Amino acid sequence: MTEQDPQEPPVAEQELQIEVAGSPVSAVATRPDAALATVIVAHGAGAGMGHPFMSGVTRALTRLGFATLRFNFAYVEAGRRMPGRPAAAIAAWRAAVEAARGLAAEAGAPDERFWAAGKSYGGRMASMAVAEGMAVDGLVYLGYPLHAPGKAGQLRDAHLYGVTTPMLFLQGTNDPFATPNSELDEVVARIGPTATLEWIEGGGHSFEVKGVKRTPAEIGAGLAPLVADFIRPRLG
Repeated sequence: MTEQDPQEPPVAEQELQIEVAGSPVSAVATRPDAALATVIVAHGAGAGMGHPFMSGVTRALTRLGFATLRFNFAYVEAGRRMPGRPAAAIAAWRAAVEAARGLAAEAGAPDERFWAAGKSYGGRMASMAVAEGMAVDGLVYLGYPLHAPGKAGQLRDAHLYGVTTPMLFLQGTNDPFATPNSELDEVVARIGPTATLEWIEGGGHSFEVKGVKRTPAEIGAGLAPLVADFIRPRLG
């Protein structure tokens, strides 16, 4: 568990286990009073839910009025370094959404809205789960891995065109997973009005900006207002 920033008001966190295909994975939930919605956040390929970027995002969202759930994919829980087949991550996503629905119901909010968000790989897996029928109210990509670094043109976009929920792409202009930037611009334009792209000037794949000293937790927290501003007007 990551430490909380002493300069910010503390956020109460609930540790829990989510069953995925008969095996538990770790998760952490937060819930403010009168939550606006739940944002479920998955980690990137190289780090689990305990990474400071992840806690920074979710704690900042909680301070902005959103319940959150962050969770590990099974490969991280098992101590492996590399993701397995997408089917395993999609199963984890489905289980996480159901867990979030259960937590909302326990809190007396059965009609709460649920958004799926993810850092890089986690966001891509969320979009694939939605393309296969997972029901959420919207998607947020914290650095969409449009292609492998150095392999522009080999795009991971085909499934996105069948997704009809609102989508927010937050992307650094120096992210090697989305350069040249024009490729992601074109993908978002082809998706249509349900997709919004916001470029973070100078941001790398983890939204670090050269010459600007910030911790990963601060970087994650800095994205939360953009996410909140996108979701609020779409809650209905």
